[in-house]
Amino acid sequence: GTVVTWGHSIDGQRNDAPTSAGFVAIACGWHHSVGLRDDGTVAMWGRSTSGERNDAPTSAGFVVIACGGLHSVSLRNDGTVVTWGHSIDGQRNDAPTSAGFVAIACGGRHSVALRKTAAVIT
Repeated sequence: GTVVTWGHSIDGQRNDAPTSAGFVAIACGWHHSVGLRDDGTVAMWGRSTSGERNDAPTSAGFVVIACGGLHSVSLRNDGTVVTWGHSIDGQRNDAPTSAGFVAIACGGRHSVALRKTAAVIT
């Protein structure tokens, strides 16, 4: 599908949004957004003062995306978690490095991942 945005845009939340088609999922942080394309790549727009955009992965193979306040998380098709953006509270640096995850979610300053074994990792 195509991305449609509205509301506040002082940091490019609306004006920087991609205009191309091919998106299968979207998520919003405080001042940034992320979209998952049908080819497994991610697109970022909005503010990037904490790496919300600049640190985003450029490879393919992503199947799920989520946004926290100033950070984002994605799940690769191999079950590994990739994080980028702000990390003052460990949003990036404390992320799990193993595989076997099937779901992710973000809060304002934290994230969670669900292992295939149904154990929640926070």
